[in-house]
Amino acid sequence: MSLQPKGPGGRQGFATLSLEYPMSLGVFDQYVDAQKAVDTLSDNQFPVENCLIVGTDLKQMERVTARLTWGRVALGGLLSGVWLGLFVGLILSLFSRPSNPITLLLYTALYGAVFGLVWSLVGYAFTRGARDFSSVSQVVATRYEVFCEHKFAQQGREILAKAGIAVSHTGFGASAVTPATPPPAVPDAPAAPAPTDRPAATRPPTGTDEPGSPPAG
Repeated sequence: MSLQPKGPGGRQGFATLSLEYPMSLGVFDQYVDAQKAVDTLSDNQFPVENCLIVGTDLKQMERVTARLTWGRVALGGLLSGVWLGLFVGLILSLFSRPSNPITLLLYTALYGAVFGLVWSLVGYAFTRGARDFSSVSQVVATRYEVFCEHKFAQQGREILAKAGIAVSHTGFGASAVTPATPPPAVPDAPAAPAPTDRPAATRPPTGTDEPGSPPAG
């Protein structure tokens, strides 16, 4: 299955993991919420074959289940070996038609137990105590985004809005709307100072010559 988006006319069926010009219908924190949204679309006769659920922000979770000891490792290897031996014995009994299938199953279970015991103990010895615990791990997504083809996006959003399903449009597929930037404010021109009366000319003090007058004899 191709994960690459296809252009117009490149669609080969509904089983592919791609859409033509996908648009986001909403982002959900849990998968059950995204599943509920798609189920609501399906109940309202929406063409859900044009939908796609994408998990984003992947993270790995590891759950520690128990502490490992030599006894626990040996018991686990013994049990797994018994089951493997019984399975092999059952297959052999179906094809070889032995005279006593119970004996065959017992022998294969015994050989499987010995093999599982030795294999588990050897494997645990090679770890040298670097991993003295058992765990299960899983890769999960922190957010789930529902997409659909662009020609059905408006219809899908209206259905979800009427159903009262709150969605967020902050995922990587949501179109960002850039707010309009207001024009820069033009500073007002400084006001002209108010005209003031010019001070009247004053005569120079006594004993001081006016400009242009002959010196006193």
